[in-house]
Amino acid sequence: MLKGGVYFAGIDVIGDYLSEINITSPTGMREISKNSDVNVSDRFFEALQKSN
Repeated sequence: MLKGGVYFAGIDVIGDYLSEINITSPTGMREISKNSDVNVSDRFFEALQKSN
C-alpha cells in the first residue's frame, strides 16, 4: 500500500474476517489517542513530512 501512496489505512474486522480496508476516512487515530497517551495524528503527520 505504501508503494501506492497509502500511508495510513483502517481495517474493519468481523469475527475472523477482514470486511473492509478504509483509506478515505480511517478514524482509528481518535480512538488510539483517546485511550492512550499517544497523539497519533501528530506522529502520523510528522512522519509524513519527513518522508517527502
